[in-house]
Amino acid sequence: MPPKVLISDALSPAAVQIFRDRGVEVDFQPKLGADKDKLAELVGDFDGLAVRSATKVTPKVLEQARRLKVIGRAGIGVDNVDIPAATARGIIVMNTPFGNSITTAEHAITLMLALARQIPQADTSTQAGRWEKNRFMGVEITSKTLGVIGCGNVGSIVANRAIGLRMKVIAYDPFLAPERAAELGVEKVDLAELLKRADFVTLHTPLTDKTKGIIDGKALTAMKKGVRIINCARGGLVDEGALRAALDSGHVAGAAFDVFTEEPATKNPLFGHPNVVCTPHLGAATTEAQENVALQIAEQMSDYLLRGAISNAVNFPSITAEEAPRLRPFIELAEKLGSFAGQLTETGIHKAQLSYEGGVAGMNTKALTSAAIAGLLRPMLQEVNVVSAPVVAKERGIVIEEMTRATAGDYGSLITLTVATERQTRSVSGTVFADGRPRIVNIKGIRMDAEFGRSMIYITNLDKPGFIGRFSSTLGDAGINIATFHVGRDVPGGNAIALIEIDGDLPPQVLAAVRALPQVQQARPLKF
Repeated sequence: MPPKVLISDALSPAAVQIFRDRGVEVDFQPKLGADKDKLAELVGDFDGLAVRSATKVTPKVLEQARRLKVIGRAGIGVDNVDIPAATARGIIVMNTPFGNSITTAEHAITLMLALARQIPQADTSTQAGRWEKNRFMGVEITSKTLGVIGCGNVGSIVANRAIGLRMKVIAYDPFLAPERAAELGVEKVDLAELLKRADFVTLHTPLTDKTKGIIDGKALTAMKKGVRIINCARGGLVDEGALRAALDSGHVAGAAFDVFTEEPATKNPLFGHPNVVCTPHLGAATTEAQENVALQIAEQMSDYLLRGAISNAVNFPSITAEEAPRLRPFIELAEKLGSFAGQLTETGIHKAQLSYEGGVAGMNTKALTSAAIAGLLRPMLQEVNVVSAPVVAKERGIVIEEMTRATAGDYGSLITLTVATERQTRSVSGTVFADGRPRIVNIKGIRMDAEFGRSMIYITNLDKPGFIGRFSSTLGDAGINIATFHVGRDVPGGNAIALIEIDGDLPPQVLAAVRALPQVQQARPLKF
């Protein structure tokens, strides 16, 4: 019986034909995505679901997806797919991470030029029969400073185009290595300096807990008077209410937005301001981009459904069906080692080195490295996946190295991730025991044996009496239960580390109390 795919958004006819030519049955209902109840009613009869942005794949929809094996998103953003719910049900979620990068970058440049010369406002005035030549006084972009927040795939293209327009480009991106910045011809700066110096600010970063509201009232106040802001990335990166106030006061000269906190955006604080240009999420809306992502997702989904090949998966690595059972626990280990290091890293990464020792050295280390790098980058770049991670790392000038060794000392298999940043080098090692569960066995040269918990606390401290008691009392007084407590040290009385699993989240005030304890050098909450 051939696999069946439901297409619930508008995909090009060529993409539909790819499915059929490959032997996949297709039910093409391009308007179905707008009806969540009808989608939930139908999705249970299909092996694959191909969507764009209009379809919302919610837990309610997934509850009915009895046969569903893969969801394909024609585009990069997967905000409309509940990834944890899909993963829990064993459904692969694929996207096309690079199919519309040029189109989005070009739209940002177009909005910047329109903003600089007030093109939409002048067009409306002229076509209304008014000849207001002196009203629309623009500014040149030549020699102006463009601040790029997020210099990844799209941001680097924007930087390249802006340099061609004779602008000076400065970039804020914690993952951008200085060597990559030099290669792009941009100056890497911190966020405070970018806000202070930029004449134009353009955002090209995903929406994460760390980037949400990155341009808030405080950031707007820190910008130079007369700045112009462009957002073609994600709604929510900018506090729209605070921006409206800054526009009303004249501190911000103009704004051009393609994305909004709530979409479809039928009302917004920015609407109606004379110095604002808005478009309805057109970043990827070109014929070329739509065709590219549609063809790519059709090929990827067909390959998976017919041959078990996985590519550009957001929630699973690119491996064959035959490799999966043996690799799966080591993929989980590699990604969690990366996540451990990534959650502790706040500065630019120069190099990530993966060492594979023992039995794991003979496995598909490319997939393992991709999983580790995805885990490393995801705390800042949530849309990165195990396939795109090496490319994203390369864009930021991060050197990735692999080493293999036939023996692993005390362990049958050992993976070590060493991350070199602008400030320090950190290493963490792990293995998989007979129970199939990944474990951390070494952090910064200090041995320990700890499983990964959903919510953990990582502490470095001086090895002095009383620490464990004070720490436990602090959490106990806050009503937080300790599930597991693992410790290690280099020498008696020297440096020590603790990795503690807790039930629930760690409130900020309790974290502050832990950091204030005697002997504590560092305390960081971790999520796995």
